[in-house]
Amino acid sequence: MEILFSLLKAFVVGGLICVVGQLLLDFTKLNPAKILVSFVVAGVLLGAVGIYKPIVEFAGSGATVPLTGFGYLLSEGVRKAINTDGLIGILKGGLTAGAVGISAAVLFGILVAIIFKPKKK
Repeated sequence: MEILFSLLKAFVVGGLICVVGQLLLDFTKLNPAKILVSFVVAGVLLGAVGIYKPIVEFAGSGATVPLTGFGYLLSEGVRKAINTDGLIGILKGGLTAGAVGISAAVLFGILVAIIFKPKKK
């Protein structure tokens, strides 16, 4: 039963984040790229001021999988790197924290480009 409740929390929180994105698409003149960047920046800002961590603890993957979660990951990486390495952590913390996800995205992008051939329009 506890697993089911965890899944429900993740679904609801992740869904609410998606609803915000859809509302921004429907009711503003923002294009999808600007909304995606805004979500990453919002995750960084909310993580930096300590608001996003309780959301992550409550919703788990429902808060870490959307783009706001990537922004939160970057801010947490910078925070930890500053604590251990000083000011140089500002430059290396976010990349260190996000290295696995960024590497996976690049690798899978290359694999898909190799496997599938583009079609002419």
